[in-house]
Amino acid sequence: MKLAMVKQGGAARLVRVDASGTRFWPVETLAPNMPTEMTALIAALSSGATMPEPTGEGEALDEAMLLAPLPNPPRNIFCVGKNYHAHAREFAGSGYDSSSTSAADAIPKAPIIFTKPFTSISGPWDDIPMVPGLDAEVDYEAELAVVIGRGGRCIPKASAMSHVFGYTLVNDVTARDLQGKHKQWLLGKGIDGFCPMGPFLVTADELDAQSMRVTCHVNGEKRQDATTADLIFDIPTLIETISLSMALLPGDIIATGTPEGVGIGFKPPRFLRDGDVVECAIEGIGKIRNTLRKVDAAALRGAA
Repeated sequence: MKLAMVKQGGAARLVRVDASGTRFWPVETLAPNMPTEMTALIAALSSGATMPEPTGEGEALDEAMLLAPLPNPPRNIFCVGKNYHAHAREFAGSGYDSSSTSAADAIPKAPIIFTKPFTSISGPWDDIPMVPGLDAEVDYEAELAVVIGRGGRCIPKASAMSHVFGYTLVNDVTARDLQGKHKQWLLGKGIDGFCPMGPFLVTADELDAQSMRVTCHVNGEKRQDATTADLIFDIPTLIETISLSMALLPGDIIATGTPEGVGIGFKPPRFLRDGDVVECAIEGIGKIRNTLRKVDAAALRGAA
């Protein structure tokens, strides 16, 4: 099943989308007794509720209608650092990695978990803001994101996949200078608008999480291309690790890490600039495309 949030008539609506991604049915009419908020729907479906199969032609879906499929998860996004072998090595050699001291310890011995505020989430076509003071060393990171369905604590690897509701795609945009300056990753990765997401949330029964291809193009040039088979720590390991410390909740998001080919992997680094277009894609989920745009810092004061 493919789910999405769309903007229609000035309002956000939860919809079910056909396999081609071109037609949709609002959940409020398809299943009147089901929740019309994504996190609540995930919880209901993971507790045994069922959604009827669509009937009729549905409505035409224009990709411009699509919003982030999970704009309000229950808390910050769980993220995983250095979780592809080649990326771990390129990061360790970049001069920006405060988590290793040499090539010898480039590959982590345990998952590196940090969080990205949910306020960083933006839509699949939204501009990525280039705010003065935060725009000098902006980088891209295409990632598979796991969405938890049935929650739980101390989940063993053997049963971890039964807690996965589905998958989406995120770009873990990062201000590398802040990441290095503060010796941790929250401020460099948590900037508002630095987590484009989408275009769909696809249920786990439709995808093989062990062999999905993750790609990223910048201005049409391929920068990243890998499969999830290259993950250092697989999805069951990540779920076991996080749930040992805290109960996972329906709608929690785990961004599983990015492959080799990020901007800091080049010599010299190739950071994003105003007007650049970044397109991330994952087989079976789709693509997101975002343009870097300068923002007037004065206009942001008091915006919250």
